Amino acid sequence: MRYRPKGHTVVPDTQNPPDTTIEFLYLSEPDMIAAGVTDMAACVDTMSEMLVDFKRGDYRMAGVENDLHGAQIYFPRESPFEGMPLDGPDRRFMAMPAYLGGSFQTAGCKWYGSNVENRKIGLPRSILMFTLNDKDTGAPLAHMSANLLSAYRTGAIPGVGARYLAREDARIVGIAGPGPMNRTSLEALVAVRPGIDTVKVFGRSQGSIDAYIGWVRENFPGITTVEQVDSLQGAVEGCDIVSIAIPSPSGVDHYPYVADEWVKPGALVLCSAHLALEESLVQRARHVADARSIYEAWGAELPGNAHDTVGIWGMALVDRVRDGRMSPEQFEDLGEIIEGDTPGRTSDDEVFVYSVGGMPVEDVAWATRVYRTAVERGIGTKLKLWDKPALA
Repeated sequence: MRYRPKGHTVVPDTQNPPDTTIEFLYLSEPDMIAAGVTDMAACVDTMSEMLVDFKRGDYRMAGVENDLHGAQIYFPRESPFEGMPLDGPDRRFMAMPAYLGGSFQTAGCKWYGSNVENRKIGLPRSILMFTLNDKDTGAPLAHMSANLLSAYRTGAIPGVGARYLAREDARIVGIAGPGPMNRTSLEALVAVRPGIDTVKVFGRSQGSIDAYIGWVRENFPGITTVEQVDSLQGAVEGCDIVSIAIPSPSGVDHYPYVADEWVKPGALVLCSAHLALEESLVQRARHVADARSIYEAWGAELPGNAHDTVGIWGMALVDRVRDGRMSPEQFEDLGEIIEGDTPGRTSDDEVFVYSVGGMPVEDVAWATRVYRTAVERGIGTKLKLWDKPALA
């Protein structure tokens, strides 16, 4: 495509008309697997790089401040319109757009519908698709299955935290909430701390506990001890890393509560859902977020006690800084630690609490890497948008 500038106008070269054909890759879930979407070690590396780009500000997300999680469709409890979906657990549609710079230089959007009733018919709660776009023209590069994409980028973020905050000799992991989030989280923890040999599991459903223990035994031969514990306390005590992902109703009184005496010196507590901590533990620990500005943006939309509405630990930090119980410097950002602006672990006894929130730029980063691998390996189905646009 060649153009000849003339003042402030752009004149096409009619002797050599541009090629306006647009093709993109369709990547099914098997295609995504073949292109490496489940390569957790690579995903952790990608998320580390993304967090540095994010910390530097080389990104854009939704909203005028560029920090919105996305746009969500809510449904009413009752409706006079036949066929309109009604409110229910995880009942929503959501779009999560973002642009990411650095070595990625792409934009994209994850779109999904969610309904917990899906599980009764053998489907996952949420069904996700991701569209990756050229940052300049907006043309689609790929349209891909995104359930695994989303799950692995979500699990990789705790792995990045463990890489920079956990003790290098970490062996014992406590799992509170043996669901899909803690499956990919454990994959990431093992990828960065291969000395892990013991896993303690606490959950609300015996079926999910049994399934999780079976999955660990099948997939991690280096983990020689996998045991069920009967309380959150049992999943915390004696553990080098604790991963808590137990969804709860809003309200601090409903959140999983961790007492100070349960947490051993040197432990890393990962919060991927709701969490409440004993005050003495708050004072003893260092508090790090995957991306501090995201929680600050959420907090700006929530007057009063933000943590009471959104149970992620980072929201408790927003509240504490806002009301003066914590200095801004105590609310640390992992990107700053990765870049060396802030020291990471300074002693074997240091305790960390790490908040995981999730951001659309994570999807863009991992989608870009998987797409580029698919192109290199000839994976996927090429689809044509047009040879020449009907309207241009």
